[in-house]
Amino acid sequence: MSRNSANGGANRSLPSRLRSRFEGPNTIGESRGFWVGFAVAVAVLVVYPVFGDGSQLSLFMVLALLGLSLSVVWGYSGVLSFGQVVFFGIGAYTFGVVSINYATPGGITAAVVAGIVGGGLSAAILGYFMFYGGVRDVYVTIITLVSTIVMHTFMAQTAGSEWAIGEAALGGFNGMPDIPLLTLGIEGASYQFIYNPFPMRVIGIGAFEISPFYYLVLLLLIGTYLGLRILVNSDYGRVMVAVREDEDRTEMFGYNVTRVKFVVFTLGGALAGLSGVLYAARNVYIDPTVFSLLFATLPVIWVSIGGRKSLLGAVVATLAVEYLRISMAGELALVLLGTLLLVTILVLPSGFVPWLHEQLVETRLGPGEAGGADAPDASSEVSD
Repeated sequence: MSRNSANGGANRSLPSRLRSRFEGPNTIGESRGFWVGFAVAVAVLVVYPVFGDGSQLSLFMVLALLGLSLSVVWGYSGVLSFGQVVFFGIGAYTFGVVSINYATPGGITAAVVAGIVGGGLSAAILGYFMFYGGVRDVYVTIITLVSTIVMHTFMAQTAGSEWAIGEAALGGFNGMPDIPLLTLGIEGASYQFIYNPFPMRVIGIGAFEISPFYYLVLLLLIGTYLGLRILVNSDYGRVMVAVREDEDRTEMFGYNVTRVKFVVFTLGGALAGLSGVLYAARNVYIDPTVFSLLFATLPVIWVSIGGRKSLLGAVVATLAVEYLRISMAGELALVLLGTLLLVTILVLPSGFVPWLHEQLVETRLGPGEAGGADAPDASSEVSD
C-alpha cells in the first residue's frame, strides 16, 4: 500500500471509517443513500407503535431473527437447513423450563442465556456429526428435516405428568403455559419487558400505547443485522462465501471447510435459539407446533423470497410474508406462500431484494454498469 493511500485511509472521517465496517462485497448497501434509508426505516419502526399495532410487528421481528439465522447458514455458507426450527424450539423450551423453575429476575436472565446456549449447543452437536461425519449437500438438508420431524413427534407425546422438569410440565400439545414475563437483571436491579402495551401520553401527540418488549426486540434485530453485516464482509465471511461457491476449491487453498460450516451452523443455531427465547417470552407459552413441518418450511420461504444471499432480504421478506400470511387465514395463506415461492424460483431466483437493488443501481448508473450480485466470484474470495 502506498503512503498516500495509507494516509487517505487514516484521514477518513470517523463516520466513514465506522460505516466501512458494515460495507463490503457480500451485502447490499454501500452508499450514503442506503444508510439514510436505513436510518429512516429504523425511525419508522421506532414510532410505529404510536400509530399501528406494535404487538403484531414484534412477533414478525422475532421471526426475522429466525430468518437471519437461516440466511447466514444457507445464504453465506451454502448449507440448506430445515432444522432452524429445532434450535428455535429448543431455545424456547429451555427458556420456559429454566424460567418456570427459577422465576426470579436472576433466574429468568439465566434462562435467556440458557435458551441461546441450548440452541447453539444443539446445532453444534448435530453439526458435528454431520460435517465431521462427511455429510454434504442434499443429505444435510434431509438430516435437518428428519430432525424436525423427530422433535415434533417426541414433543407431541409429552402430555403425561411424568414429562416434567421440576415445576415445568412439557404438556405435549397442551403446551407449556405460565412462562414468566421476560425480566432481565438481578434482584433489586431488574427490568420487566412487558409484552402487553401500556398507555402513555405525549403533549402534541396525545395518548398511545407502547410495549417495552417491542423495543427490546427491535434493538436486538438491528444489532444482529449489523453484526452479521460485519461478519460476512470480514475475511472470515469471504471464506464462508467461498465455501458456498466451491467447497473443494476452497479446501485446496488450505481452508478448513468442515470447521467453517460447523462454526456457522452453530452460530445459526444460537441465533435461532435467541429467536425462540423471545417467542416464548412474548407469548408466555410454547407448544410442539414450533417443530411442525409447516413452520420448518417458513424460514426457507422467507429467505428464498427475500434473497438467500442478502441479510436485508431475509428481514424484509419475513416481515412482509408474515404480514400477508397472518392477514389471510386458512388454506388461502398456504396457497399464497406456495405461489410466492414458485414465482420467486422461476422469475426471481436471486430473490426480490437483490433484484430490486440491481434495478435501482442500473437506474442510477445505467445498464451494464451495475455492480452485480451480493457476492463476488469465489476465486476472489479465497485469494490473499
